[in-house]
Amino acid sequence: KKHSQPFSTLIIALTFRHSFLSITKNQLNMKLILATFLSSAAAFAPASTGRTSTAVRDNLNGWVPDENAFAWGLPGSLDPAPEFDPLGFAANTPLGTMKQWREAETQHGRVAMLAALGLLVTEEPIEYHPLFEAANKDIGPAIRHLDEVDATSPFALLGLTLLIGSLEWNRALKGFSKPEGEFSFQQLQEDYYPGDIGFDPLGLKPEDPEEYAIMQTKELQNGRLAMLGAAGIIAQELVNGEEIFVNLGLAQNSFDPSSVPIQF
Repeated sequence: KKHSQPFSTLIIALTFRHSFLSITKNQLNMKLILATFLSSAAAFAPASTGRTSTAVRDNLNGWVPDENAFAWGLPGSLDPAPEFDPLGFAANTPLGTMKQWREAETQHGRVAMLAALGLLVTEEPIEYHPLFEAANKDIGPAIRHLDEVDATSPFALLGLTLLIGSLEWNRALKGFSKPEGEFSFQQLQEDYYPGDIGFDPLGLKPEDPEEYAIMQTKELQNGRLAMLGAAGIIAQELVNGEEIFVNLGLAQNSFDPSSVPIQF
């Protein structure tokens, strides 16, 4: 009886130890099996982090945002006035805001290039206009041509509005984030390069990132010049109502305001 209690205690302890080791061994085996299964599955699963970053880089035309660079490293800086920003708009500007500004600058530059070209070719002495018979009479300053379209054919102006709206709708679907979750006004998608809406019917877009940055800089510089030029032409024609080449003395002023259906 003296040894029965210690002997029983020893038996219970050994039984408990055997059970504990069995459980621990089973758990270890299960963990090894689970780890092996997960590692095998991971081999067939897509590497989301790496592939996403590569896809983003590809969609950004090789541009890698750098917070220490001027304008986050976006192209557009050119000698003899590199990093021209006298009002300091680019200083300490968040990446999302900088992309929005570059998107706006690029699109306004493109519109201004078309506007400047249209202002010049539809007036004397060239006077080529797709909507008017300009060969037999001077139709006046280009800043009032849409007024003439509205006076003679309002539905044509409506069609032009729908065309511009469809282009803007396509741009919004291409580059702007959906208004869901954490969303800010005019927020661009992470993998969208400002201005690259995928429209390149002539295949002029370079595949090399450095060549693309050079072409982007050329487009921006021409767009900036066009914005200044178009604004100057419009302001001058608003002042005296004369066509720009007439103002420069390069064409005769043959415009008769009474020949058009609007009042100057």
